[in-house]
Amino acid sequence: MKDAPDCPPPDRLPSDRLPVRVALTQTPLGVLGSLNAARRNILGIIPEQATRDPILSGRTGKRWHMVMDPDTLREILLEKLESYPKSDVTKNLLRPAIGESLFIAEGAHWRWQRRTAAPAFSHRSLQGLTPIMSAAAERSVARIRSAGPRAVNMFDEMVTTTFDVISEVTFGDGDGVDRTAVHRGIEAYLADAARLSLFDVLGLPGWIPRPGRMVASRDMVAMKAAADRAIAARAARGAPAVPDLLDLLRTGADPETGRRMTPDELRDNLMTFVVAGHETTALTLSWALYLCAFDPEVQDRARAEAQSVLSGRVATAEDVGGLVLIRHIVDEALRLYPPGGLVSRTAQAADTLCGTHIRAGDTVMIPIYALHRHRALWDRPDAFLPDRWAGERPARYSYLPFGDGPRICIGAAFALQEAVIVLASLLANFRFSPVRGRDPEPVMILTLRPEGGVWLEAEAL
Repeated sequence: MKDAPDCPPPDRLPSDRLPVRVALTQTPLGVLGSLNAARRNILGIIPEQATRDPILSGRTGKRWHMVMDPDTLREILLEKLESYPKSDVTKNLLRPAIGESLFIAEGAHWRWQRRTAAPAFSHRSLQGLTPIMSAAAERSVARIRSAGPRAVNMFDEMVTTTFDVISEVTFGDGDGVDRTAVHRGIEAYLADAARLSLFDVLGLPGWIPRPGRMVASRDMVAMKAAADRAIAARAARGAPAVPDLLDLLRTGADPETGRRMTPDELRDNLMTFVVAGHETTALTLSWALYLCAFDPEVQDRARAEAQSVLSGRVATAEDVGGLVLIRHIVDEALRLYPPGGLVSRTAQAADTLCGTHIRAGDTVMIPIYALHRHRALWDRPDAFLPDRWAGERPARYSYLPFGDGPRICIGAAFALQEAVIVLASLLANFRFSPVRGRDPEPVMILTLRPEGGVWLEAEAL
């Protein structure tokens, strides 16, 4: 994914021509330094050298290795998948919210859940859900228009829009589910309870309580209770005319074993899809809108494309194929601001990666934020250049917004289609411009969020 050879190198570009980015660390961090950096912004533990080298190693309580080499990432995510399960830190962060669901489970327990859930995310199922996306986009346009010519926090608006989509996709007409309780529980957990603990950094067992993670327990209990009530109501009422995600999972079975999900397994997987299904798409859209406001020329071109294809209406599934530049903007937003900017695995046995000896128990990190800005893989890696996607797609395993290999995000196609539909609908109806002094700051706790929001002036067209 290289640009023309006469483009200036990234370190010569003036900072005011680059969108906001994380200042990666220039010096090694000890245990306390890593904890302080991670509690503020997990990406703060990534050395700047990770954007130049194929692998980096160190020790912060436990031995760790950061891998940025695509061929080696293929080994970790595909060829040696069982040898590199998700790290204990990741599981400790997420288990309180989503239990032993598809995102956390390993081995056979993961495989049967994946097989059971796969039909719900097939192309056929996805096409039946896209009217929900279009309707949510239309409501978003109406809300922004009704707010008048003033600054709008587009991050909040996109969270509302994508939660509308995933809650309707998941629970259909509601079955009495308290969507406010679900949303509040998710937001409380993402904002506070998922912050990295010193216990995680030091590698202490997961059964030891993390004090900071107990803050959101009340909202978490309410969220799970709301989901349990919806599951019980659906079981009593039966399937709706148009199956939603709840019913597809409730009635689905593993095609190899016939196993069905228990109510607890069903709830935990629904919570996984609700959390991931709105948070990551809301982030993608928020960053994409920020980037469009950052580069008015790109925004004008994208608007012209959207208006030409849509002819005054909101986007539908049938329009997605014609919204080429819109899709490129989404791809570039995911490159610059991947929702999961850093993921980690735990080595199960001794190994060699990039010529580096790996011991059993070592933490192997994939700093996706650094991978997507690696000097050997991308020209002008810190620049917003959606046209870079007009040519050949990047090498496999150099672009990982949804992971890759067997554990690639099951909802990737859903998220991309929703992002294109909503972004095209908004750009066709509004001209977005930045609010002076209100640039977002990329901060990752569980996901790479725009701290302070994405405040944009929205001029109705």
